[in-house]
Amino acid sequence: MSNEGKQGGFRAGYLAIVGRPNAGKSTLLNALVGEKISIVSRKPQTTRHRITGVLTTDDTQYIFVDTPGFQTRHKNVLNRLMNRNVTQALQDVDVVLFVVEAERYGEADRQVLDLLPAARPVILVINKTDALKDKKSLLPFIARMSAQRDFAEIVPLSASKGKGTAELLRAAAKYLPEGPPLFEPDQITDRSERFIAAEFIREKLFRRLGDELPYSLTVEIERFETEGGLRRIHAVVVVDKESHKGIVIGKGGEQLKVIGTEARRDMERLFGGKVFLEIWVKVRGGWADDEGALKSLGYE
Repeated sequence: MSNEGKQGGFRAGYLAIVGRPNAGKSTLLNALVGEKISIVSRKPQTTRHRITGVLTTDDTQYIFVDTPGFQTRHKNVLNRLMNRNVTQALQDVDVVLFVVEAERYGEADRQVLDLLPAARPVILVINKTDALKDKKSLLPFIARMSAQRDFAEIVPLSASKGKGTAELLRAAAKYLPEGPPLFEPDQITDRSERFIAAEFIREKLFRRLGDELPYSLTVEIERFETEGGLRRIHAVVVVDKESHKGIVIGKGGEQLKVIGTEARRDMERLFGGKVFLEIWVKVRGGWADDEGALKSLGYE
């Protein structure tokens, strides 16, 4: 489908998905786009980069920017870069989707709300409504949230169940500027397969390791080769301490084997072809506080 001839009445624009850590931003992005392009786990601060997801319909192209959760818990260079990503994204978009959990609004949410620009329409997305025991409790929560800011729209939904996403798309479309598509209609992200491969591995590390260790590691793709429908991927898990290396590898290499298998399956599902994946673990002390190391690892 060509981009030509879609200018009249067609809308295209950027929407930032923001909120405190673990509000469900990445799950929402995946639900809206219809594919898993942003990694998710139950641990907060899983997302470290701005991830762009694209959804094109007959009359609208939505370009979603999933941002890291703005937080103050980890005060290293990495987290300062991540927080800067959030504030920069807010200046570059047409619409802000402010995600909160149903019946949960605290100081961390207020900190994010204070960052939101006055000149951008902000849609309040009340996520995880499927977890409410009493649906009637949603009305007083909406009233409470309405007092916090004059939101352009308020949309309750469940990103994990895919309920309410169509209503959110309809609500957001009218705030996007008229114009031609900015991406090809079949494109779902601006991120490369190389980047997504690293993220899928990092997601499995987050899910299978303890509470603190995932924040002390990252993933680097050293080689990414395509041979017909086969992708050969050589990845390195970078850890901060020697003691972390054994934890990631696991007894007899079993932990790393499971991580690799799960990540490979996700890659094959999204890439639509076979993947040969090899993963090593290396120690690079202090990488999260070294701006040069962070840039070499793809953090901006």
